[in-house]
Amino acid sequence: MSESILEQIRTSVEEAIPGAAVQVTGGGGHYTLDVTSEAFEGKNRVQAQRLVLSAIAHLMKGDAAPVHAVDSLKTHTP
Repeated sequence: MSESILEQIRTSVEEAIPGAAVQVTGGGGHYTLDVTSEAFEGKNRVQAQRLVLSAIAHLMKGDAAPVHAVDSLKTHTP
């Protein structure tokens, strides 16, 4: 059985940002992410969010993309 979309999102962020603690909720193409990582240290909110969004960009491309929108994206440093 293939990974759920929630797992795909979580795994993609964890692979792009090692050591990140990732919480993903949602469904129906709309998701909420809460990510905590030391990688965000010294970055502003937009820079931190770009790191996360770039990690899941492949899940948001194309007409049949499983992720249509990230309704909320919160980034934190530990």
